[in-house]
Amino acid sequence: MTERETPVIEIRDLHKAYGALEVLKGVSIAAHKGEVISLIGSSGSGKSTLLRCCNLLEDSQQGDVIFQGEAVRWRGHGLGRHPADRAQVIRIRTNLSMVFQQFNLWSHMTILQNVMEAPLTVLNRDRAEVEQAARAYLAKVGIGDKCDAYPAQLSGGQQQRAAIARALCMEPTALLFDEPTSALDPELEQEVVKVIKALAEEGRTMLIVTHDMRLAADVSDHVVFLHQGRIEEEGAPDALFGAPRTERLRQFLSATAPA
Repeated sequence: MTERETPVIEIRDLHKAYGALEVLKGVSIAAHKGEVISLIGSSGSGKSTLLRCCNLLEDSQQGDVIFQGEAVRWRGHGLGRHPADRAQVIRIRTNLSMVFQQFNLWSHMTILQNVMEAPLTVLNRDRAEVEQAARAYLAKVGIGDKCDAYPAQLSGGQQQRAAIARALCMEPTALLFDEPTSALDPELEQEVVKVIKALAEEGRTMLIVTHDMRLAADVSDHVVFLHQGRIEEEGAPDALFGAPRTERLRQFLSATAPA
């Protein structure tokens, strides 16, 4: 396989349960280099769980998680299945930076310190090099003047942009976004959407769980509609939003359309 043909992230027949509750029922997706995939669906459809399984924050019970052609090695079966190689998990996670719905910034650190922390402690990179990169990424997301501020002094939109800069400072192979705008009011939401669109235009590999259909339509190469733990429909955004094939997707888009 060429680099283009080998997906950055590949999920094959993934099953995830919490006790007797099966949340993912055999989901398969693949994100190639430079591709943006959006995951949409109602609450409880399995979108965020799928993203957390990609990043190995959750253990799945069946199926494969493959990063750049390297399959995660497992130990045990069913609800007792866990990754077999801790070093492999750490290596994969450091290449898959995740941006959460809640910003998860450390309140006692300045914004610059927040962005620098993981490259320094996880990657053991040179401090001067990391500071230069952190300042550049904060400028990139439009808050270069907030380096010395603390999270409580920033708006929600600014905090989420700081969280994106923190993710970028790890120099990841792919970015994972879990409802990055859902905690924001519409005006602040657009600040974050603008940054995500710019990252998509740069050709970054991204998986985005979102409730924002306009964002999914604008930035995605491929959209996946999850319903009750399965892929109900998927395809290019024009086809999915313009001519949905399934009644369930038509109902979902009708319910989420602006008034």
